Amino acid sequence: MNAIQKRASGGLTLLVLLLLFIGATIVSNLVLRGARIDLTANNEYTLSEGSKEVIAGIDEPINLYFYFSDEASRDLPPVRTYAQRVRELLEEMAGRSGGKLRLSVIDPQPFSEEEDEAAAYGLQSVPVGSTGEKLFFGLAGSNSLNGRAAIPFFQPDRELFLEYEVAKLVQALVKPDKPVIGLISSLPLVGGFDPATQRMSDPWAVYQQLADLFEVRPLGTELTTIDEAVKLLLIVHPKALSEDTQYAIDQFLLKGGRAIVFVDPNAGADTSGNDPNNPSAAMFADKSSNLPKLFEAWGVEYKADEVVVDRALGLQVQVSANEPPVTHPLILGLRSAQMNADDLLTAKLEQLNVDSVGQLKLKEGSALTLEPLLQSSADSATVSTERIRFLPDPRELLKDFTPSGENHVIAARLSGKLKSAFPDRAEREGHVAEAAEDVQLIVFADADLLTNRLWVQVQNFFGQSLVRPFADNGDLVVNAADMLSGSPALISIRGRNSSARPFTVVEAMRRAADERFRETEVQLQERLNETEQKINELQAGKDEESALILSPEQQAEIQRFQEEKLKIRKELRDVRRSLDQDIQRLGATLKFINIALVPLLVIAVALALWSLRRRRRRQVAATGV
Repeated sequence: MNAIQKRASGGLTLLVLLLLFIGATIVSNLVLRGARIDLTANNEYTLSEGSKEVIAGIDEPINLYFYFSDEASRDLPPVRTYAQRVRELLEEMAGRSGGKLRLSVIDPQPFSEEEDEAAAYGLQSVPVGSTGEKLFFGLAGSNSLNGRAAIPFFQPDRELFLEYEVAKLVQALVKPDKPVIGLISSLPLVGGFDPATQRMSDPWAVYQQLADLFEVRPLGTELTTIDEAVKLLLIVHPKALSEDTQYAIDQFLLKGGRAIVFVDPNAGADTSGNDPNNPSAAMFADKSSNLPKLFEAWGVEYKADEVVVDRALGLQVQVSANEPPVTHPLILGLRSAQMNADDLLTAKLEQLNVDSVGQLKLKEGSALTLEPLLQSSADSATVSTERIRFLPDPRELLKDFTPSGENHVIAARLSGKLKSAFPDRAEREGHVAEAAEDVQLIVFADADLLTNRLWVQVQNFFGQSLVRPFADNGDLVVNAADMLSGSPALISIRGRNSSARPFTVVEAMRRAADERFRETEVQLQERLNETEQKINELQAGKDEESALILSPEQQAEIQRFQEEKLKIRKELRDVRRSLDQDIQRLGATLKFINIALVPLLVIAVALALWSLRRRRRRQVAATGV
């Protein structure tokens, strides 16, 4: 074969390879369209099964309008990064919907129709920059029945809830009716006549919040059936409920309903035993609540005659007008450390106030799974409710206090397959003996957290009630109702970690440098104090005439301190300079690895493979095999 034939053969080979590459690309685009591999640490680009179920349930097309002001956000890198994250999630959901979710990305310009449309949907604009440009960063949606829903503004600090909130918006457009909540309560959440004040009382703030978002139907405490329209039961302080009522609750849950239960070993809001003619009667009244028949069947251990005492979380309370506030180990302020950070229900709450709480456990052999939502600190223990009944000073509880070292569960999410607590009623028409799917329950061992006094101030302003929360109790209850009243798909969606990846090595270096910096500053302050003390000692030995004149000893002491101060300041600068050098060195190393080392390794591997194949060809040519 001559040189011309070799060149022709080589050209033909390249042409064939090019055609094969193009063909393979076209085939892969057709066959693997939509296929992705998510290699992120938190699976940020993988939809949860709950979101997929919500998307699969779309019957009619839904239009989504993502409004983001690109120009107004030009100087806000964190916002732009989060906006990209939101857009990618929306595109992923739209891509999986088979055309049922129609996404439009809109950059509303000032004084444009798009800006007016965004405002009409209820989206919020935030002024940014010195010129006050309006930043829109929200999502609006509409369905074929002209139903509308919106997320007014995507807040970066709520990235944990991003997928849940978008899926919830889609679900609201699929099923736009307000969820129905059935209320079973022995406490006056809806207001009514107050025997203590002999007046009509207003609804509690938590009830008003729920009524704004849901259709709340008071069911009383004596019932035998629950309407099928009710999706969620709110059971508050169930005192001595009849077996018929407990049976109605049992069947409601086994048929797929959900419930939020608030039991309490000592509810301060329970005024049922109050007698205006005998004020001391309230001290002897039973203020506990329980669901004994249901809890026993569910395998839930809750003692209605025990309360949790917590020395570390007790709030300061005024028990006497003539004395300063004291720590009350029964009235607790729970912080984020006592809340489940992995559950959307409690993930972003900061403070919850509770009073005289019980504890929840699962008995051995229970069919349920318990996920703690709220817990006490380890510096806690349980005591009998009899001990706190006649307790004038809460400090008495701490005199012989011995902590158990246990974090007592105050609230929990319960799920699992349940059997009826009333097998003796199996012959009744419509009786369900066992749940077909996992039952969803949230149980609180405190009902007082619903009362206004623990979380909100309500003021009357010209006939309008102004609500000013000082704790997150209301958000907790609304979150629970919101999640359990939604579809099972929404309940299954869990929070995602932030997509922002911290520079942990750099932060560790900064912390170490800061510690060295503070140590050096402390040394400087100590030397300053010593110098001032010596100068004062020298000054004390002078008479009035020479008091304003510095002695040679004082001048020498000041000079020595000035020299030490310059020396220490140099040490401080060296610490900062060393930190900068370490960070720059780390950055240079990473750049070398990413820009030079990895490509060089790829080239080296390629050359090695090429050399190996060439050697094999030579061996084949030499041996003729």
